[in-house]
Amino acid sequence: MSRQIPVGDAPLSSRFSGKQPVWDLPIRLVHWLLAALIAFSWWSVEYHHTGWHIWSGCAILTLLLFRVMWGVVGSSTARFSGFVRGPAAIRDYLRGRWTGIGHNPLGALSVVALLGDTALQVGLGLIAQDDDGIYAGPLSGLVSSDTSDWARGVHSVNFYVLLGLIALHIGAIIVYRLRGRRLVGPMITGKAILDPTAEPLRPGKWWAALLCLAVGVALTRWVIAGVPPFGP
Repeated sequence: MSRQIPVGDAPLSSRFSGKQPVWDLPIRLVHWLLAALIAFSWWSVEYHHTGWHIWSGCAILTLLLFRVMWGVVGSSTARFSGFVRGPAAIRDYLRGRWTGIGHNPLGALSVVALLGDTALQVGLGLIAQDDDGIYAGPLSGLVSSDTSDWARGVHSVNFYVLLGLIALHIGAIIVYRLRGRRLVGPMITGKAILDPTAEPLRPGKWWAALLCLAVGVALTRWVIAGVPPFGP
């Protein structure tokens, strides 16, 4: 039986030729925009542009909302049901018995951890405020000052947890590359060299992507509606 090679995991072998679609455009845009916004969020708070930092967090919230919805109605490799698996699947992958495209069962843990911790970071930022109360998250008025102070402290510490997860993610990419397997290229082009017997990508509907984006923007706007300006 031919083994289906997961996205980016295809060895550089002459018996595989031609690149096939694996990652749709929405997934690739969310991936790189999240990376850019997390970096921008660090820069903005590091150089005391707190207003920009909060707006960046709101943009990240929109992307996370979109990603959750696209993970339900999107393309086959974007859907959580297509790559989130239990311990048995992880064991099969480690033993070389896993077949499929997209995130492998072990990589799925990284995806869930990164999305979950990013969501936690945004949630904490929504209710946090600084010591003098000049800059505040959009929802800080809904909690007590003690809770807001606690959220600010955890928000600061959790950023290093997020950095650790990102470092593990990058480390895994490097390890795969040293083993002759490319992960970055497919996330840029959307295509990878696959086993010809692998099940092809089932793309999502473009109108569904636009609807998910509209809902994500609307929900984020609802969160920040009626909130005073975030500061300069």
